[in-house]
Amino acid sequence: MDIKKDFPILMDRKISYLDNGATTQKPVQVIEAINEFYKKYNANPHRGAYSLSIEATEVYESTRAKIAKFINARKSEEIIFSKNATESLNLIAYSYGMENLKKEDEIVISIMEHHSNLVPWQKVAKVTGSTLKYMYINENFELSDEEIEKKITDNTKIVGITHISNVLGTINNVKKIIKYAHKKGAIVVVDASQSVPHIKIDVQDLDCDFLVFSGHKMLAPLGIGVMYGKKQILNNMTPFLMGGDMIEYVYEQDTTYAPLPNKFEAGTQNVEAVVGLGAAIDYIEDLGYDTIHKIEEEIVEYAIQELSKLEFVKLYITPNKQNHSAVISFNVDGVHPHDVASILDTEGVCVRSGNHCAQPLMRFLNIDSTCRASFYLYNTKEDVDNLVKALNKVYNMFKKYI
Repeated sequence: MDIKKDFPILMDRKISYLDNGATTQKPVQVIEAINEFYKKYNANPHRGAYSLSIEATEVYESTRAKIAKFINARKSEEIIFSKNATESLNLIAYSYGMENLKKEDEIVISIMEHHSNLVPWQKVAKVTGSTLKYMYINENFELSDEEIEKKITDNTKIVGITHISNVLGTINNVKKIIKYAHKKGAIVVVDASQSVPHIKIDVQDLDCDFLVFSGHKMLAPLGIGVMYGKKQILNNMTPFLMGGDMIEYVYEQDTTYAPLPNKFEAGTQNVEAVVGLGAAIDYIEDLGYDTIHKIEEEIVEYAIQELSKLEFVKLYITPNKQNHSAVISFNVDGVHPHDVASILDTEGVCVRSGNHCAQPLMRFLNIDSTCRASFYLYNTKEDVDNLVKALNKVYNMFKKYI
């Protein structure tokens, strides 16, 4: 199965692209879907009574329904389009957090959180007088049951948790966390940015109150994100952004808001990216999560095996294979991650270097930054071999200084 042939950039450039945790490449099917929208359906949804606008609306809303089915939401109006997971999390923090928290209340998140699921909660805590608490990981880079039960208390009102760490690749047992948090009366916000591309998500089975993800990490265009929320909660929330299409009636001194989902989608939306997201979902479902899992499991297992042979490389991953996804963070002894990434680039190997928008986690681990290789469905063992070869080049360049 030659999946790479579907990805023009991977055919046109001789690279091993291993930065899928940041953004994935786009298959020709997604690119063509966007082109088709502009060629055949380009108009502003919800704005016109003419046929072209009606067709654009149908394209837009049918994709919303497709996403609802994709994650098994009860209603399509529980799907809110945003720019990305970051905007979705800010929406939740401002429209739910600011309105519902007070002094003595607690927000609990993990030390693994991306800044997008951390900084907004800092703001909420400061404004409302509530307390922000952290669940810390153990020596296996995992959250223990004891830590979860110690930190989530009767005072906890919001729990924010990443499904999969963008740094460590740790898969958190969000279903267990949600169940325990609900028992304590808290609502749960799941950041599924790193899981939706790799794992089948069922929001009803998880029973999460909110779930967010970004399209660009799952083959879709940049600039499109999704926020799922339970309908009852969304109905009780105030809008985050104000403007066109989210209103019902506007008077000189007052305004009433449109029903879901329009209430949270002010202004003209990134319709072509919504179309691209729909095409990306079709691509993923046509290939199948079982196939994706099989590809990734083989490649990641091979990568860990080969990287573990390099005595000068330190890996930051859980030893529990069933709790690890497609992300491998590592460092080369004595060499700054930015230097490592730059040298790898000269060999056509693309990895991320830095703190990965997770500075508190880095401080907890007593490191400044790491390199990160993150894999997806088009990666091969050859990509791993290229990574290992390039890392040997790094070591040979720096070994006399180490």
